[in-house]
Amino acid sequence: MADSHRRTSMATELEGTLLISGSLFPYFFLVALEAGGPLRAAALLAAYPLAALLGAAFFSDDLPLLAMTFLSTAGLSAADVAAVARATLPRFFLADLRATAFRAMARHVAGERFVVTRLPRLLAEPFVREFLGDDVIVAGAELRVVGTRLTGTVTSPPGIAGTLVAVLGGRDKIVDVGLCCAGDQPEFLQLCQERRVVSSPEKTPSPATPLPRSEYPKPLVFHDGRLVRRPEPATCLAILLWVPLGVVLSVTRLLLGFLPHGVGLLIAAATGFQIRADLTGAASPATTSRHRRRRGILFACNHQTLMDPVILSTVLRRKVTAVTYSLSSFSELIAPIPTVRLTRDRRRDSSIMEAELTRGDLVVCPEGTTCREAYLLRFSPLFAEIAAGGDVTPTAVRAGGEMFHGSTVRGYKWLDSIFFLMNPSPWYEIRLLAPVATGDGGGGVSSRDVANSVQRMIGDELGFECTGLTRRDKYRMIAGHDGVDARSPASEKRKEDARNA
Repeated sequence: MADSHRRTSMATELEGTLLISGSLFPYFFLVALEAGGPLRAAALLAAYPLAALLGAAFFSDDLPLLAMTFLSTAGLSAADVAAVARATLPRFFLADLRATAFRAMARHVAGERFVVTRLPRLLAEPFVREFLGDDVIVAGAELRVVGTRLTGTVTSPPGIAGTLVAVLGGRDKIVDVGLCCAGDQPEFLQLCQERRVVSSPEKTPSPATPLPRSEYPKPLVFHDGRLVRRPEPATCLAILLWVPLGVVLSVTRLLLGFLPHGVGLLIAAATGFQIRADLTGAASPATTSRHRRRRGILFACNHQTLMDPVILSTVLRRKVTAVTYSLSSFSELIAPIPTVRLTRDRRRDSSIMEAELTRGDLVVCPEGTTCREAYLLRFSPLFAEIAAGGDVTPTAVRAGGEMFHGSTVRGYKWLDSIFFLMNPSPWYEIRLLAPVATGDGGGGVSSRDVANSVQRMIGDELGFECTGLTRRDKYRMIAGHDGVDARSPASEKRKEDARNA
């Protein structure tokens, strides 16, 4: 009996069983937008209703699918599409993952597991392998590639049964168990000896329950893409109609940063931009140490968007200088506060930051990059070394919007602030915490301990989980590189060290 159980194989359909929704449009739209651009995405949105009508008229599910595949991928680099599948799609897959189906699939670890999908395998496989298991075999259509470009057509047999047959190597290979939902009869079930139902509408009339975040197989820390919400056709149309007004609103909000702080805050609130600040944890001038009075105040904050220092300056109602690594020239131009570029060369950056701190207040983001989820990346201890003998003011920051993310890795970073301010009601929360003494570097608390302490304080205040992940981890996962400009001094030093080694 045990040997038989170990050999048991299981198959399930991705959309409609593992995923609550059977709609494929959102995933094709995300590929068209993130890998192809807004014009391609708009073309897909415009053509989708016609393709759906023709498919219904000819009783064909393949016609809309083939049309979406062609419009979203034709002419694109296979590497770009794969990057979107790895960095953007998993967040939307996870949010739609059916709890009962996932648990049934996760319990079956004794034999082969197959996930069949009407999506091209290139789009579904990164998510399945990352969150369902490296051993899971994905049966999906293969996209035709010429050189490094996709033609928008598929080479595999049509239908999910055909793709499973191709993976199994013939119809004589039978799957033991097929997962499905009550009332559904996916065609791949004809290749399964046993049918197992994972939900029963008769007994549970309430909507299917998505898998809670606490049960994700691994934490979702990093993801890319501009859209916050799942892009169903109606949502996409609403965003498309909003964009012209959003651009005007974004430019207006950008200009508010150059007004006196009190006036800017009032007008920003009138446009729907919500800014909430709690400054009670900050030290008063009377309690500020003599060492720090000789220099500016060093604020160490977690990183949500490029606007973190600007919003901090606004709520403090005074100028603070922000240090940056890879800020675009456009972002520097529109910044209403002073910005100073760092080089990722530790000695040079230390000198730059010390010089700026002697001139006035300085804000640093020790994570080195933004993180959208409720996690804090590892804090670099450099800020604690700069403040040695003085205090650091931990600054907890939260931000968000209902349409667009204000950060990107693979997209145009100079548009980050524009997109964030295009949200109908973007919001920011800033809380200044009690200053942390850094010691004088004479054998007491180390700069690493100070950095960890500041990270924990901010994490506890926000309810975020502290991690040891870094900027390099984020860029390797999303973009496939270290995230360091090849022309930067740090990059040149690494190359020299590699040559010497």
